Amino acid sequence: MIRSFNVNGACKPDRDYMISLKPRLEEIKAMIDRGQYFTITKARQYGKTTILRALSDHLKNDYVIVSLDFQKMSFSDFETESAFVSGLAREISKRIRPMADVPDAVKAVLTKLAEQTPDPIRMAEIFDRFSQWCGQSSKPVVLIIDEIDTATNNQVFLDFLAQLRAAYLDRDITPAFQSVILAGVYDIRNIKRKIRSDEEHKQNSPWNIAAKFRVNMSFSAQEIAKMLQEYETDYHTGMDITEISKLIYDYTSGYPYLVSSLCKTMDEEIAGTTDFPDKNSVWTKRGFMEAEKLLLSENNSLFQSLTGKLEDYPELRNVVYQLLFTGKSIPYISQNPYIDAAAMFGFIKNHNGTAVISNRIFESVLYNLFISEEFSMSKMYDIGLQEKNQFITEGHLNVRKVLEKFVETFEYLYGDKDEAFLEDVGRRYFMLFLKPIINGIGNSYVEAETRNRERMDLVIDYRGEQSIIELKVWRGNAYNKRGEEQLSDYLDYFHLKKGYMLSFNFNKKKKTGIQEIILGDKILIEAVV
Repeated sequence: MIRSFNVNGACKPDRDYMISLKPRLEEIKAMIDRGQYFTITKARQYGKTTILRALSDHLKNDYVIVSLDFQKMSFSDFETESAFVSGLAREISKRIRPMADVPDAVKAVLTKLAEQTPDPIRMAEIFDRFSQWCGQSSKPVVLIIDEIDTATNNQVFLDFLAQLRAAYLDRDITPAFQSVILAGVYDIRNIKRKIRSDEEHKQNSPWNIAAKFRVNMSFSAQEIAKMLQEYETDYHTGMDITEISKLIYDYTSGYPYLVSSLCKTMDEEIAGTTDFPDKNSVWTKRGFMEAEKLLLSENNSLFQSLTGKLEDYPELRNVVYQLLFTGKSIPYISQNPYIDAAAMFGFIKNHNGTAVISNRIFESVLYNLFISEEFSMSKMYDIGLQEKNQFITEGHLNVRKVLEKFVETFEYLYGDKDEAFLEDVGRRYFMLFLKPIINGIGNSYVEAETRNRERMDLVIDYRGEQSIIELKVWRGNAYNKRGEEQLSDYLDYFHLKKGYMLSFNFNKKKKTGIQEIILGDKILIEAVV
């Protein structure tokens, strides 16, 4: 069978190029062997369904696996306790019907519960049947439920979680599931409910028994390289696997959907075009940059989910804006509800105790969103759009000209503004100016390691050529000298001999304009506004 890169649904190794899941499956199995109940909480399209299906197959020799998807239960299944019990029994019955190691008596009683009857069915009744089943089973029973957040706002679901917890706590006396795994985007460990109706102010989580799930679901650069090696064995493109896998990881931080999407775009959309006539030409740095540009132009469901959350959670929007534009360092404190929400939805990650945007792709998507909201009102954007043709020479971006025009425009429009205004918006205005110049052909991103109130490094990719601009706030000559040295070191990392510096200087006696600085074997072009 000819394999491909899959971005739609669960991946299977016989039909899809994918990383080996075995190390992760062994980690999860160890948790199940210990009898732990836990939640796999990850953002959209993070490979949850793929790993759950692989896990079912991995465990089948040692356990009876009941794997459900709550998306298959309808809204009416959650309207009453009786409807939920019937719906749950129906879905379990469908799963266990072909299983030889499930007793016929268990199948019969669950089938009966699944039938709609005029008499109410209590939640306790199905849990009694679960306990009987677990006690009779020749192998321990594991319950897996995907898309669990389909039901998180429903009281009957909270009652279901409470019953699971009660069974877990009582399992030394009464047989219960060996393990329960719930998977979804929302962390249901934080759901609260009243334990008794008379306890109005005492709340407790019905899922506070859940063990911490520490299995890393992201792909490493080494894992991506192994996947590309399988592709290379099939197609013999001559790609530099180490370089391409590192590029993919650097831009995605191993986010599974983004990894597969970039590979799929190179393989199926770019290969065979005028600029990339075959697979050999596309699996290069230039081909990768083209794939990244195409990915960012999509309005796929992952990006829609990402940007949609900003409308649903205004405070989350503020956190993301601060991270992107102000250089403000925000501590990663999981007890902060906005930090917790940003991490849960995939916006941010913990980098040495500081919150940073999860990956370069998301960063670009979010930059584009925020900047696009200012297009109609931004004079900087308008001028960049009007003057864009003068900055491109024989297909190359003339970054020096971009800086010269920006200095001229900024001084004309905002030269009389105070320091507080300039420090807050200066870098954002440059990105507004740059956007229409490179739009559709190039892209830019900010290196997370260099983002702070004084400095951040903007990397521009234009037709496969990279330029580094350090955006900084002037803090005196000594600080500026250190900035030049830092930029020189950064150029070494990118194997470049020319770099750029845009300094926002609030000194009344400043000298604006462009100057060229020779630093060792490198040329630094500095613009001052």
